[in-house]
Amino acid sequence: MANLQMPLLKKSAVQWWEPVLWLLAFSAPWAFPHHALIINEIAIVALFAVSLDLVLGYSGIVSLGHASFLGFGAYTAALFAKWIHPDPLLGLVVGTAAACVLGALCSATILRGSDLTRLMVTLGMALILFELANKFDGLTGGSDGLQGVVMGPVLGRFEFDLMGQVAASYSLAILLAIFFLARRLVHSPFGATLMAVRDNRLRAMAIGLPVSARLAVVYTIAAGIAGAAGALMAQTTGFASLDVFALERSADVMLMLVIGGVGWLYGGVVGAVVFKLMHDVISNITPQYWTFWMGLFLVVLVMVGRERLFKPWTWMGRS
Repeated sequence: MANLQMPLLKKSAVQWWEPVLWLLAFSAPWAFPHHALIINEIAIVALFAVSLDLVLGYSGIVSLGHASFLGFGAYTAALFAKWIHPDPLLGLVVGTAAACVLGALCSATILRGSDLTRLMVTLGMALILFELANKFDGLTGGSDGLQGVVMGPVLGRFEFDLMGQVAASYSLAILLAIFFLARRLVHSPFGATLMAVRDNRLRAMAIGLPVSARLAVVYTIAAGIAGAAGALMAQTTGFASLDVFALERSADVMLMLVIGGVGWLYGGVVGAVVFKLMHDVISNITPQYWTFWMGLFLVVLVMVGRERLFKPWTWMGRS
């Protein structure tokens, strides 16, 4: 067993370039304070993309309603801060736990049927939560959103500022912690069994792997990570609205994985950076037609190939 685990431990080891990359990320909000808000957004959607990559890239579960966990975590954290306690870390734990519970309940729906069935079921869950949040407007604010969410200082010391520097650092710290926990998970024997299920589910069942249990566990974990991203979104913006459940959220995170690559956790991070920066730059130049240029970029990406289009990434490896 020890001999089998050595290659997995080697894959999860920190590469020489990673500390440099993360130090640059953490210094960015302070070096470019006017861009701290977009850096905060990138960190949050990157965490969301990592959560989807766990179920899509490593487990082969296709989901078009992953935003249901993002939104559930966002509303849970916002309500907790508004009515119970404003501590950000405590609210983050509560939002993550709530999304995990929802993911565990929903996991039974993704264990049966084909990929098309899973697409419809996950999309249906997001639509149900959207309508519930809209219906119970006395609690959620309905179409106006849940406003006036005031957060306490992070660790009791760091107040959220208008520039968004503290928010960006907070989101980056959570992204860093969860990213390396997720990488340790996928490079463990548990992660190896997930990839075996992804590659050939029938063969995995034939050799005695508990396929349903494995998929249920990873789906629950991914839901919790998406909930953490939603909690960060609500905490750093002070607002939670119905659009967190929208189909566009799930579609956007799928596009990020198309850009960055699936089955590679850094793919979600890279995809989030490219997608958000392109969105920000192109929408400032041509607000009406930014989706045209994004679509053109995706067509070129598919036709040319990710490896050729982004050669500088190849030195990073597949961590």
